[in-house]
Amino acid sequence: YLLKTHMQPERVLYVSSQNASTIFPAFANRLEYSKEEKKIVITLHNLQKSDSDIYVCAGVLKNASFLSVNRSGTMMLIKEVEQTDCSNSSWGIYSLIIVVMLLFSELICCILCRVNMKKYFQKRKTNAVYEDMSYSSRRNTLARN
Repeated sequence: YLLKTHMQPERVLYVSSQNASTIFPAFANRLEYSKEEKKIVITLHNLQKSDSDIYVCAGVLKNASFLSVNRSGTMMLIKEVEQTDCSNSSWGIYSLIIVVMLLFSELICCILCRVNMKKYFQKRKTNAVYEDMSYSSRRNTLARN
């Protein structure tokens, strides 16, 4: 058996050793289980606040009319979650981020247009005068009478 024990005691699931099972009405269409040898995995769907309780596994001993509960159980507390529509507020945040990025890129473009970037990336020429003193250039410079 899987039992709810405290808030609203009731049976949830019964599985016999011959694999016959009974899912009790409060959990119909909301409970799935799988059995492998001595292990049973139980999955509850569409939980409600009223499902909050302590769940225990219990077994019926042969030739006995009472339930034998193993372990202390599992406490399951279901809180109601409010669904909020975040789509409107998130659009506002996204549009604000886009506007800020556009303004920042506009500022960068204005700065780059005002500053002559070529002069910062060209090789600097040193202030030196070079004269060609080779023979070919000297012969035509002599004064003749």
